[in-house]
Amino acid sequence: MNFPQGIYLDNNATTALAKEAKALMEPFLGEQYGNPNSLHRFGTETHTALSNAIDEIYKGINASDRDDVIITSCATESNNWVLKGIYFDLLRFGEKNHIITTEVEHPAIRATCEFLEELGVEVTYLSPNQEGILCVEQVAEAITPKTGLISIMWANNETGLINPIEEIGKLARQKGILFHTDAVQAIGKIPVDVQKAQVDLLSFSAHKFHGPKGVGGLYIRDGIPLTPLFHGGEHMHGRRSGTLNVAGIVGMGEAMRLAVQYLEYENTELRALRDRLEDALLQIPDVLIIGDRRIRVPNTILCSIRGIEGEAMLWDLNKAGIAASTGSACASETLEANPVMVAIGADKELAHTAVRISLSRYNTKEEIEYTIEVFKHSIARLRQISSTYSS
Repeated sequence: MNFPQGIYLDNNATTALAKEAKALMEPFLGEQYGNPNSLHRFGTETHTALSNAIDEIYKGINASDRDDVIITSCATESNNWVLKGIYFDLLRFGEKNHIITTEVEHPAIRATCEFLEELGVEVTYLSPNQEGILCVEQVAEAITPKTGLISIMWANNETGLINPIEEIGKLARQKGILFHTDAVQAIGKIPVDVQKAQVDLLSFSAHKFHGPKGVGGLYIRDGIPLTPLFHGGEHMHGRRSGTLNVAGIVGMGEAMRLAVQYLEYENTELRALRDRLEDALLQIPDVLIIGDRRIRVPNTILCSIRGIEGEAMLWDLNKAGIAASTGSACASETLEANPVMVAIGADKELAHTAVRISLSRYNTKEEIEYTIEVFKHSIARLRQISSTYSS
């Protein structure tokens, strides 16, 4: 088999822009360049496309018309806005100055929580249980009279494991505590319903579900005040200043529509491809898959290959035209032990051998069969090299 364009299996890092989204974006990258806030024709001619796109975003997460979905540059901005906004609105006054989160959140959450700790906020970092997820009992035990915010990701970006967001949302609502979830790795893979999950705030990025880079959003439930991260204008009802990225919003709206349309495909056809690859990997001695596939999003495998450094495996895959990763792209330059594997109790040797494989609806059966053969060959070759050097 020959794949001259390569095989892309790093979709948790970013995804290919859907051709349908690209087609809708193109007019707003050229002739329809008006600022939507302008009163003249050049500005107003963007309104219909913007309105249609935002409607698709609301429908995609089942937001109410009373809620706000504010356009941001990405989920990193949205996550920062949630934590820093709530600090200014609530936590800095001291009566409620406690956040509950996890050790395996995206760096945008972890680093911001560490920043807030320097300002006097108390943060509890929960560890996943033996299954690799949070259980609602852990969250309940961590709540104190000072807890003002719970922030827990919907699906983990490295393992694909899904946290019980609906149960945690119900608990938070009962306790009168604000609940935020980073849903970057959930949208387009599993149903995301903000009303059913009882979340107050939800972050997402378009480029994780075949939309354009540089645009994302923050869902804010009706009645939730949130001090803006950006000041300087009345854009987005005064909640987020800055000229709207019309092309990006239009592309994100179409990508959201397609993401919802393909959910059944993700849960059946794509899951079957993922499971075929996973089953083949498990036939190789000393290959371990992290997390029960029944509680993972349908596209993700985090595997550990005992005796082979993750970076060495990636180089071999790359030479064969296959793109994968060792974990979060936002932390990939550190080349340290995989933090999620450490948090769930894997030994440090295994944590250095992690390889993350994440599929999309654009992957094919032929690509997966080729990937299986490359994995088998590469693991055998690298083990032979390791054996030669150690003898």
